[in-house]
Formats: sequence, C-alpha cells, structure tokens
Amino acid sequence: MLDITVADRFKLGKKLGSGSFGDIYKGIDVHINQDVAIKLEKINSRHPQLIYESKLIKIIYGDIGVPQIYWYGTEGNYNVMVMELLGSSLEDMFTKCGRKLSMKTTLMVADQMISRIEYVHNRNFIHRDIKPDNFLMGIGGKANIVYIIDFGLAKKYRDSKTNQHIPFREGKSLTGTARYASLNAHEGKELSRRDDLESIGYVLMYFLRGSLPWQGIVTRNKEEKYRKISEKKRATSLDELCQGYPPEFKAYIEYCKRLGFEETPDYAYLKSLFREVFLRENFVMDFVYDWDGQIKHIVEVKHDPEVKRTLPEITQPDQKSKKKKKCLIF
Repeated sequence: MLDITVADRFKLGKKLGSGSFGDIYKGIDVHINQDVAIKLEKINSRHPQLIYESKLIKIIYGDIGVPQIYWYGTEGNYNVMVMELLGSSLEDMFTKCGRKLSMKTTLMVADQMISRIEYVHNRNFIHRDIKPDNFLMGIGGKANIVYIIDFGLAKKYRDSKTNQHIPFREGKSLTGTARYASLNAHEGKELSRRDDLESIGYVLMYFLRGSLPWQGIVTRNKEEKYRKISEKKRATSLDELCQGYPPEFKAYIEYCKRLGFEETPDYAYLKSLFREVFLRENFVMDFVYDWDGQIKHIVEVKHDPEVKRTLPEITQPDQKSKKKKKCLIF
C-alpha cells in the first residue's frame, strides 16, 4: 500500500480499484475523520486526464447524483483527485445479482440515469462513456441514489454564453466503450446528447437480458473487434434486441436514434416511457433494489431534505381505495 498523505490532510487507505486512468483508494480526511475516495494518476501518464476531470466535475457539481470534489492537484509523482466516497458500481451490482437485473430495479435505475445525464447536458457537457461501471450507488443515507462518475472523456458540446453547439464532424475515432457506444460513435461521427442517451438504452437492455448480442466477439486486434461489434450492432434490429420486453424499451432507443445532432432531447418523455411500465406492472416505489435482498431497512428519504427535494413524483394506483396515490421516484 502506498504511504501517501495528500495535502497534509487526506491519508490513503486500501485500494478500491484500477482503471486506464490509474488507481483509486479509500482514504480518510484526518482533519474531520471523514472517509473519502482518492484517485491517483501518474504525472507522466501517456494521456493524463485527472486534473481535467477534476476541474470539469467542479463545474458540473451542484445537483444530486454528482460526486463532490474535496481537493485536486499534484502530490509527489501523482495527479490527485479527492472526492466523495461512493458505493459499488451498477456493473458490480449486476454481477452480484447473477448478471441479470429485474424489471423493477432496471426501471428504478433507468429513471435516475436519464436524470443524471440530463443534468450533465444542461451544464453544457456530454459524458461520452456511458457504461454500468460509470454509475455508482451512494452510501449511508444516500444508498438509494445513483451517481454518475468518470468524466475523463467528457466534452463541452455547447458554449455556456452563446449556446453555440459544436459543429458536426466525421472521420473521428471511436470514443467510449464499444459495447455501449452509439452507432454514430462506431461510424466516426462527432458525438452529441443523443449518443449518451442511446448508450443508456443499451445499458438497460444489458441489465434485462444479461448480455448484448455483440458481446463475446474474439478478434486479433482492437480495430477488428470494434469493426465486428459495429457490424453486429447494425445488423441487430431493435425488435430482436428488445424481444420479450415492454415496447417502451424499443421506443426509447428508436427515439434516441431519430434525434438530430443538435436537437435537444425530450428527457421528460423518455422518463415517462419507463414510468408507464412501472405503473403498468404495479411496482411499489420502495427503493429496494435486487442487490438489497428480500429484507432491508428502507431509508426514509424524508430525513434528508436535499434528497427529497429532487425526487419527482410518480402516481401509482391504490388497489384498496381505487384512488391514485403519489410515490417518490428518483
């Protein structure tokens, strides 16, 4: 374990994971005895991105589901970002649940994922690497909340003063993760808001199906693999991809693929598709996810006014009174 104290305040603890950026550790703020997450990236990295990501999150931060940055800078031979400690990723939870999620859990996380990316878009950025690994659950009183992380590939798509959109371009290399990338990404087109949303659609089908038709392709090199994934993705109709699941999932991806490059998505419509399924299936908004097991102490959101303030309401039929009752949904 690295014996590093960052800024004479944040002490490294156990290693939590690794990525292309470097390593992430659990740490502690020794001034206030608070757990934190510490991301390290070697200064001489081939493609350093941690300081860029830190500055970007500082700009975006301000709403539920975006982690707070406590400190960023350099320490010794490392670029460092100290941030709010979060729980496991949706990919980890998916694996924990036998590599399949129930309809109810998928719908609950879908609503939050769309809300998170809507907020990022409203702050003039696109994420460009939507995947289950980049959505984490909160901890403690915020264990029900889905957080969006890893903005290393994020890009400003619109000028914050003039609202001028970036121009359309072609001939670009694939950005993001091939499994969840939009068809536009595979075709080398400049990405925009529509592509983040299309990727969310593929993530949701991955959760429900357990895998995607273009997984497991073995090739000699990365370029060939990307090409074969693209070919399979293009050859797989939405009817085939979404077969056996509510039609709203197909409608979601169809809508995303019809969006124009600069067009503002109707996020409310996209969320309404999945809320309609939630009501039709008579699910209860109890915030119990598949990974929580059958018995769980439900976190009372009323104890955290910041959480409750941001929760939209979903109307749900009350079987006894025949009236409609309102439930909170992220």
